[in-house]
Amino acid sequence: MTLTRSTEVPTKAAAPPATSTGLRVQSAVIKYGFIFVTVTLFTYFALSEPSFRDSATLLDTLRYVSVAAILGLGVTLTMAVGGMDMSVGAVAGLGVTVAAKTMVTYNQVGLVAILAVVAAGALAGLLNALLIVVLKIPDMLATLGTMFVIQGTKLILVDGQSITPGMTQSDGSTAPGKFTDGFLRIDRGTVLGIPISVLIFGALTVVAWVFLARTRWGRVLYAIGANPEASRLAGIRVGAYRALAYVLSGVLASVGGLILAARIGQGDVSAGTSQLLEAVAVALVGTSVLGRGRPNVWGTALGAVLIGIITTGLTIKGLPYYTQDVVEGAVLILALVFSFTLSKRRTA
Repeated sequence: MTLTRSTEVPTKAAAPPATSTGLRVQSAVIKYGFIFVTVTLFTYFALSEPSFRDSATLLDTLRYVSVAAILGLGVTLTMAVGGMDMSVGAVAGLGVTVAAKTMVTYNQVGLVAILAVVAAGALAGLLNALLIVVLKIPDMLATLGTMFVIQGTKLILVDGQSITPGMTQSDGSTAPGKFTDGFLRIDRGTVLGIPISVLIFGALTVVAWVFLARTRWGRVLYAIGANPEASRLAGIRVGAYRALAYVLSGVLASVGGLILAARIGQGDVSAGTSQLLEAVAVALVGTSVLGRGRPNVWGTALGAVLIGIITTGLTIKGLPYYTQDVVEGAVLILALVFSFTLSKRRTA
């Protein structure tokens, strides 16, 4: 009698489904965590500080962050192509100087100042494009160099002093012009009770979203940021699109400079210096919104709103101004955890 060995292989127990409760919770945290933080902070300040709930306070908050938000939109465009524009704050400051120089020193009308500022922003973007696309300098290094060049140029234009109406100029004469009332309305005016600067912020956000998310150009920018070599092999003119992103960033930074100039009403030589960090912060924070992990317009806008909520709330509570940087930095780190650390663990 012979014994036969069974050839059947015992079946293994079925693996648990990948969509476990823990993974679903982690996915929800990644996707909605930043929005939850924003709503939580807003609710906390609204309940603890009655003045925070006033419509005037909320509109002032949006007005305050409009400059950083618009600059952040420019940074978002350059991040979409895998770069980073570190010159946006300097370009905004240059816009303030050019606007003041045009109206106060040369006694021109507001429209001429607006055109001059936008042209200056476009030229700054072209300079960045030349350095990055033609001379092959890494984005961050090129735009840092541009930042210092623009800051120095701005000081040379005004002999290192701020431009104010009625000031004594270097040749001993009195400045003949002033900031026109129409120009000052860019930030100080309202339409149906809404500050014009907030309307500009909202309009540019919608336009930037349509451009990036609903047009071929925007999809190409994202494709270049994801894989520039594959985009080049697909016949895309990578250099031209990267140049476009930096020119648009310069133009957006100049619009932020227009709002800043109308806000302060003089050619302050230090204007724009603090805007760079906030612009980069809101663009980076935006990458965590809805778990996208990539630069996106609505995320940038929400990041700007969050920074405004934090700044306004802490100010109303009477906390010293130097504590706000700590809180903003902590929120930025938290957003980056949502965007990168948790998302990488989910896909590991």
